[in-house]
Amino acid sequence: MTQPSFATHEVFNQSPPFEDVDLFAADLPLVAAVRASGGAAAERELSAFGKQWGSAAMADRGRLANENTPKLRSFDAKGNRRDQVEFHPAYHELMAHSAHAGVHNSTWTVDGRQAGDAAEVIRAAKFYMAAQVETGHLCPITMTRASVGALAMQPDLLARVMPVLSTKSYDPSFAPWWQKRGMTLGMGMTEKQGGTDVRANMTRAVREGDGYRITGHKWFMSAPMCDAFLVLAQADGGLTCFFMPRFAPDGSVNAIQFQRLKDKLGNRSNASSEVEFVGAYAERIGEEGKGIRTIIQMVQLTRQDCAIASVGLMRSGLAHALHHARHRSVFQKHLADQPLMQAVLSDMALHVEACTALVMRLCRAFDRTPHDAAEAAYMRLLTPAIKYWTCKSAPPFLYEAMECLGGNGYVEDGILARHCRESPVNAIWEGSGNVMCLDVLRALAREPEAAMTVLQALAAETKGLPGAGEAVAFIGKTFRRADGERVARLAVEKLALLAAAAALNGVSPHNAELFASTRLAANHASMYGAVELDSGEVRALLERALP
Repeated sequence: MTQPSFATHEVFNQSPPFEDVDLFAADLPLVAAVRASGGAAAERELSAFGKQWGSAAMADRGRLANENTPKLRSFDAKGNRRDQVEFHPAYHELMAHSAHAGVHNSTWTVDGRQAGDAAEVIRAAKFYMAAQVETGHLCPITMTRASVGALAMQPDLLARVMPVLSTKSYDPSFAPWWQKRGMTLGMGMTEKQGGTDVRANMTRAVREGDGYRITGHKWFMSAPMCDAFLVLAQADGGLTCFFMPRFAPDGSVNAIQFQRLKDKLGNRSNASSEVEFVGAYAERIGEEGKGIRTIIQMVQLTRQDCAIASVGLMRSGLAHALHHARHRSVFQKHLADQPLMQAVLSDMALHVEACTALVMRLCRAFDRTPHDAAEAAYMRLLTPAIKYWTCKSAPPFLYEAMECLGGNGYVEDGILARHCRESPVNAIWEGSGNVMCLDVLRALAREPEAAMTVLQALAAETKGLPGAGEAVAFIGKTFRRADGERVARLAVEKLALLAAAAALNGVSPHNAELFASTRLAANHASMYGAVELDSGEVRALLERALP
């Protein structure tokens, strides 16, 4: 007797998966921003990267790496300490693909100098696309790339490390870094009693021969399976930066004991640990007492990546929302053809386009900083401002994108719930919003003339845009106030908006005018879609966002 099929429902009116797309070619604002920032010659390379990372296979790796979270193996079966972290194979595959594309090192030469040309812009475009698929694994990718900025303060150590760090190989084996095909680096800065205030650091470093022995505790040490870590500790001369490998020079496992892995809201594929150093071996980077100065360039690079990743996440949210709306019907029309949904999606598209132009403009400044004083001033003043605005924009933006899909966006079967959990970390890591505002104020205090030059350049680049002149005047007046810290958030946000309008004006003048009229000439409503754009502008923005 045959069983009835009970085929009581048919799946229809659902969007197909947003996969097997070219994440570069399908993103016209990104293509235009890369061109405007000097990276046009790499378009074929970026399209190949976009196809690979936009594939269904890469999406599945991202899902698996987050569903199968890292596990700490403190001891082996006989009771010997192991202090190893196990990852799902999908995580290692993501790391291998990022390394093969040079996302962890392509802004440096094999001897640790800045690569120049448009290396920062090209690498940022890859980072932005990879973030749309799986952001957690990019934590060690970011730290590895940024660490070279600190290692440069110790040329002899840099010369030994770069032959391994500069390869495009990913080697997950638990072995001394000098025996491996490629390596990654992590960081251990934060302690229980002070995260932002790193000078409250209590970890101690005692000289022993050519190295140091470090004893202490780190409340957060990211990516504990990296091959070495940059660590801050108090030496006789004061707070100092150190290079702490997983293995001591004699090949023994270093005295780095992981207490636990952090149970985080997002960033689940990446391991973050609490750790004890029990006389762990380390080498000094830079002078004793100059630890903050040593890590500052590294911090600028990690903040840059926080901004890029946040914009990548928003781009993914927009693409998934728009893709879904074009396939979903409601009230006899596609959702994307409903005027209210068009208002929401086009306003979101305008925000992402401005953010994309802005982070690529920032990366152009990083490329040009070594030989252009004006670009160096732009980089120093605007890196914290851009991180502040883009990273704090991402969580509410991704919630809005998730709502565009309704219940389908809220469940874990899709990617938007993961993006929503992932997004807050970039605003918290490497300095919260208040810290970014204070860093802008410090940059203004240290280099007032350079800062004014940057503001004057932004004024020239936004001349004629709605509200730009008033924004320039407001920023200048506010930063001169004696109580500037009290209103710093307002001024820093306005500075970021002005910089975004300027960057977008170099990419798409018409859209820059729309952005300025809705963000500078008027206070943008707290909800997306609460602006008025005409139907032609709406169609153009949406077609440009996802052809």
